[in-house]
Amino acid sequence: MPSLRHPTLAPRLSFAFGPLGIETLFSPGDLHRLQDCCEIGSEEPLTEFRSEIARTQLADTDILITGWGCPPIEASVLEAAPSLTLIAHAAGSVKHIIAPLVFERGVAVTNAAAANAVPVAEFALAAILFANKNVFRFQQFYAQQRRSLDMHQSFDGDCGSWHRKVGIVGASRTGRRLLELLRPHDMEILLCDPLVSAAEAAQLGASLVLLPELMARCQTVSLHAPLLTTTQHMINGEMLRLMPDGATLINTARGGLIDQTALEAELSSGRLSAILDVTEPEAPPPTSLLYDLPNVVLTPHIAGAIGSERQRLGRLITEEIERFVAGEPLQHGLTLESLRYQA
Repeated sequence: MPSLRHPTLAPRLSFAFGPLGIETLFSPGDLHRLQDCCEIGSEEPLTEFRSEIARTQLADTDILITGWGCPPIEASVLEAAPSLTLIAHAAGSVKHIIAPLVFERGVAVTNAAAANAVPVAEFALAAILFANKNVFRFQQFYAQQRRSLDMHQSFDGDCGSWHRKVGIVGASRTGRRLLELLRPHDMEILLCDPLVSAAEAAQLGASLVLLPELMARCQTVSLHAPLLTTTQHMINGEMLRLMPDGATLINTARGGLIDQTALEAELSSGRLSAILDVTEPEAPPPTSLLYDLPNVVLTPHIAGAIGSERQRLGRLITEEIERFVAGEPLQHGLTLESLRYQA
């Protein structure tokens, strides 16, 4: 494993991401904390690793903070950064930029997926509560009628969260955070995850079931699984047809989890509703039905950290680097095996 250049010298730190500036991810206080434990050569993030300037900076880097827009870290990058000991990714999934050779060379890797899971879970909770209450359908109906409807007295259909069956697909970081947020609400939670036991699901406040049962029993389903070869289009036409009439499908994970053609067919019929923050492709083509269907809420991948929420990612990475420099274990360290199950 590479080691810091000298135990009495502060490790040298560089940034690599774009187009965001450092200040969007790190508050002034967290930047000061990084400066207290590291030597920051430049506060201008690298956006490429091929130029002479970039390779000169890499040659003098012990810790590399990466983020959205970071180029892939491959063999040539590792050769240019012989002192690199830690890659700290100030975003969610890092698997698309990290080559297996990084782990083979003994470079430690951590990321801020746990911090990014917080706003995604909050978004999903809001989507579940609104879906359970039929908020979007009532909004459209109200706009059409433009008169007092007295719905609290006259409506006797299926509506509300009281004892509502909600399905969570995937006990990922986001899925687990969402399960915590759902605890105070009087809902029956079903969970599908092949890596979770029935006992663990019970500890999380859910009943473990297989996917077909979850899809058939739940009026609201929220997806939180990683996109793997085994989960690609796991929500296909057969699964969608199992959902009860009027049910809502929520996706804040990856668009590829759903067979888009099958989903559009079901949504076009009006039988189901959907709240989609991610799609396949992203964004949908301009002619896609998803933009216009009244039973679809389509948002442009905003569930994860945006705006001020990004600094939660920077705070987690700052704390991880402080632990690393102090010789303490990383709390969010990754292995090549764990990376396989990231989104």
